[in-house]
Amino acid sequence: MAAESAADTAAARAESAEHLAALAEERVDHRFKGLPPDADGLTVGELTAQRRNLFTAGFTTPVLALSAERLEHNLQLMETYATRHGLAFAPHGKTSMAPQLFHRQIEYGAWGITLAVPHQVRVARAFGTQRVFLANELVDQPALKWVASQLAADPAFRFICYVDSVRGVELMDAALRAPRSESARSRSGPTRPVDVVVELAAGDGARTGVRTEAECAAVADAVAAADTLRLVGVAGYEGEVPDANPERVHAWLRRLTALAADFDKAGRFAGVGLDEIVVSAGGSAWFDAVADVFAGIPELSLPVLKLLRSGAYVSHDDGHYRRITPFNRVPEEGALHPAFRLWAQVVSRPSPEQAFVNAGKRDAAYDLDLPFAQVVRSGAEERPATGITVTGLSDQHGWLRTTPEVDLRVGDWVGLGLSHPCTSFDKWQLIPLAEADGTVVDYIRTYF
Repeated sequence: MAAESAADTAAARAESAEHLAALAEERVDHRFKGLPPDADGLTVGELTAQRRNLFTAGFTTPVLALSAERLEHNLQLMETYATRHGLAFAPHGKTSMAPQLFHRQIEYGAWGITLAVPHQVRVARAFGTQRVFLANELVDQPALKWVASQLAADPAFRFICYVDSVRGVELMDAALRAPRSESARSRSGPTRPVDVVVELAAGDGARTGVRTEAECAAVADAVAAADTLRLVGVAGYEGEVPDANPERVHAWLRRLTALAADFDKAGRFAGVGLDEIVVSAGGSAWFDAVADVFAGIPELSLPVLKLLRSGAYVSHDDGHYRRITPFNRVPEEGALHPAFRLWAQVVSRPSPEQAFVNAGKRDAAYDLDLPFAQVVRSGAEERPATGITVTGLSDQHGWLRTTPEVDLRVGDWVGLGLSHPCTSFDKWQLIPLAEADGTVVDYIRTYF
């Protein structure tokens, strides 16, 4: 069995590498913002091999760049953090929807990838991701039938999703019991049950999840009665705790771990062929609290997979997550580095107090914070953007306020820091991965 598992893993890695290599064969053209017009017709691999410079080799503004050095730092730091605290790691892939980054995260020790909706799971599977945690209840019949077909066709595929209602369990069971066509059955083997975790809500008025422990037990009973599903643990999202502070977040996490212990004591994980019990939480604001509380999970009847799901770390940001990162509370653990910079060009300078750049809502994340002016490039010279503030975004323009003494001219490039990576990746389909001197060493493909 161990040899068979190793062979399955090796085959999955080879398939994943093949799919990722295929990204290099995609042709560069008008679909991809900011890339050099004279690169049209080249493959991504051919363009990468040219190692063009972001500032001098034909890239047009606006152009979003991801720092190669900072990305590497963030990947290493979270691998170290998870290992130090005995946590498995399934970073939320909805942040980037970039299979190349999924692959890098798994190379850096991630157990798998967390996703939110069926489309995202299909993208991950298309690029060979073998372990998926879906942080949502899945009641869409076509999606469930597709998941079942994936489980039947690939013994190495692991899929876990939320359940948060008896009604949801009933809908899932009905969808999974629906007969498949003869051709579908011929292409796959015996159907495996879909693994589920009961989602505990973060409190009254929070987002999804079961509100009380008694209701959690009722949902677990419904799962036990459905042989199309298998209960493997409990989960939730502490970022939705109302009026979150360390005390409230720790209290909710203790409820979650107590729920796992209660389920285990009641025998809910017995007799269904489990090797481990899953307990999962963790966004990007409170993963230190998750580490604290998960360290105190009592011994259960099976080993516990303590699954952390923080995802924004991969690029971090210059606004929201920089303010709330747990590393601000525990600086001895390290520090994440903002890895995005959006380069825009000054296209209008109507007064000494005002300027406009050619990047707006279509290009920059703006749902939580406006971009932050960081540096100005005039030719080969780069200097701090002192005295320059972004005050607003139109569809394709950024509004800048400048102090009168600022030397900012039409044609200058302004480097902008961004807030909230979750709405940065989705605006760019092919993102240059650039070293500090501007050399572009790869291009990150996204699928939103």
